[in-house]
Amino acid sequence: MSLRVAVQMDSLETINIAGDSSFALMLSAQERGHSLWHYDVTTLGWNEGKVTAWAKPVTVQNVQGDHFTAGARIRIDLGKDIDVILMRQDPPFHLGYISAALLLDRLRGQTLVSNDPREVINAPEKMYVLDYARFMPPTLITRVLDDVREFQKTHGAVVVKPLHGNGGKAIFKVDADGTNMSALFEVFNQTWPEPHMVQPFLPSVAEGDKRIVLVDGVVAGAINRRPSEGEFRSNLAQGGSAEATILTAREQEICDAMGPDLKKRGLTFVGIDVIGGEWLTEINVTSPTGIVSIDAFNGTDTAGMIWDALEARHAAM
Repeated sequence: MSLRVAVQMDSLETINIAGDSSFALMLSAQERGHSLWHYDVTTLGWNEGKVTAWAKPVTVQNVQGDHFTAGARIRIDLGKDIDVILMRQDPPFHLGYISAALLLDRLRGQTLVSNDPREVINAPEKMYVLDYARFMPPTLITRVLDDVREFQKTHGAVVVKPLHGNGGKAIFKVDADGTNMSALFEVFNQTWPEPHMVQPFLPSVAEGDKRIVLVDGVVAGAINRRPSEGEFRSNLAQGGSAEATILTAREQEICDAMGPDLKKRGLTFVGIDVIGGEWLTEINVTSPTGIVSIDAFNGTDTAGMIWDALEARHAAM
């Protein structure tokens, strides 16, 4: 059955199709005969009982710089004109993101939205992971400098990061002596109203930070991301490099523990991050990435697996 698919994402003009997971999902959808629409989240609205967006019909092709063509932009009714919406705009996870998710949640029972927008609100990356604290490194969430100093006495060098950050941005390592911790916390407290996450620095990050993708709670594949020289952040957006990998027994245990809950929540496409083969650090549900690299190394079709799951969910509505 051909589906009408709308993709809520950032500008198509600026993406790097060589590694963009959203584009891979669009290509896969088109190959299955589904029609595609693209809209920017800033055009999403509510109009006399209808959830609407200003969208363009698009076709895509795997040619960088000539990777899409688009028709005229029109306002569409996302409840009547669309069957599946992919919520794929990049974080940060802020009130704008939450408001968009709440609008999309009003389509429940009419249009399938993935990941489920209500559950995306309930599962911000660095908060949802607390449900699986038994797999996490020691963790502190606070705005209080004295709490951090006490934590450092036990754990030495630490990493400080925004609670709702993304892409490895604004993550700082502070050595065991705590130099500049007070200045750093001043900046963090002035910049973000929420508390911040503090964890021990894990030297094993030099060996990589594994991104594991789960589709409807089942492992689809993984890549290991190594930091570049002079850097401890391994995010590909921060210059990290990807390499093939397999799961450790501990990583499989982590996936088995969370898989049923992911499926129950309608979190169809999820990427988790594990350091050193054992420490769960994030559960990415807003706009996970990594499937292009995974498929390149493993010869798999993760986008196809995601569409198998979405088509099954749509048929069950």
